[in-house]
Amino acid sequence: MRTVDVARRAGCSVQQVRDLERDGVLPAATRTAAGYRVYREVHLHSALAYRALAAGVGPVEAKRMLRAAHRGPVTEVLARLDAAHARLDRERTDLALAQQAAEAISAEPVEDARPSDAMSVSALAAALGVRPSTLRHWDAEGLVVPDRVPPRDTRRYSPAQVRDARIVHQLRGAGYRVDPLRTLMPVLRQGHRREDVRAALAARDADIALRSRALFDATVALGAVLGGAAAQD
Repeated sequence: MRTVDVARRAGCSVQQVRDLERDGVLPAATRTAAGYRVYREVHLHSALAYRALAAGVGPVEAKRMLRAAHRGPVTEVLARLDAAHARLDRERTDLALAQQAAEAISAEPVEDARPSDAMSVSALAAALGVRPSTLRHWDAEGLVVPDRVPPRDTRRYSPAQVRDARIVHQLRGAGYRVDPLRTLMPVLRQGHRREDVRAALAARDADIALRSRALFDATVALGAVLGGAAAQD
């Protein structure tokens, strides 16, 4: 195959095919007497595997896996693939736990709470199993903003703010980054808590499903890559 043939069948640009070969994601192509590249099926399968892996585990790890597939031993790429599947499984398990926890926490009544139910930074950190610096970071990012008590401007968490902290803790544990949580938490405080948490968790679930499918496709393509390499050997 020519470079353009691989690009067309793999769904990428001609330049990307050349870049992937340069980076070792594709094995080196043979050359004609005139200097034109000649590709085989193993190159096409490598490009397809890379695209699927990039969607499943990111481009950096995808390149590492393909390089491992080409240089051997086979056990290295299999170990990396197993680790990628294991990470997705952990994410899925953590997400299920976060869904259960967020449902339970968001349903807790706080209207009848007493002022004495408020918590200090150290008390809340101990209850959540995090460092006080983590709560201060969430405060700075606008995720969980406590009240301030004079004269030393000490942080004090009301029952509603404790609930916010518990939700943030669960969502962070499920893999949510600070940026989307910074947008989500103010909305949750406006009375749409359960629906918005459900929507955010559903979006995370959809993302995991997409990456899981991509990893499945990559596994199939990697099998063809390893089979092609073995045939050439």
